[in-house]
Amino acid sequence: MQVIYKITYPNGKIYIGQDRTDSINYFGSANNDLIEKDFTRDQKRDFTIRKEIIWESETSSIEELNQIETMFIEKLRSNDPNIGYNRRPKFKYTQKH
Repeated sequence: MQVIYKITYPNGKIYIGQDRTDSINYFGSANNDLIEKDFTRDQKRDFTIRKEIIWESETSSIEELNQIETMFIEKLRSNDPNIGYNRRPKFKYTQKH
């Protein structure tokens, strides 16, 4: 099973990713330094994130998986630094909100 997931951090920011194996323990490859800057040392001591499967398929190609991941990143604006931690595709501040 291939999935697209949404991670929600305690500050409300999100990260969209894909997993081609549907591993319960995979939480993506968001930039650690980027996330760490948003939390104090004390906040990092008790840290809960939520992982939601927002799309799944048993038959999609890698190309389709990549396209759907990008669609969700743009739709949910997780590439907007004010909303999320995705950095690709680059957020365009001229996009209509």
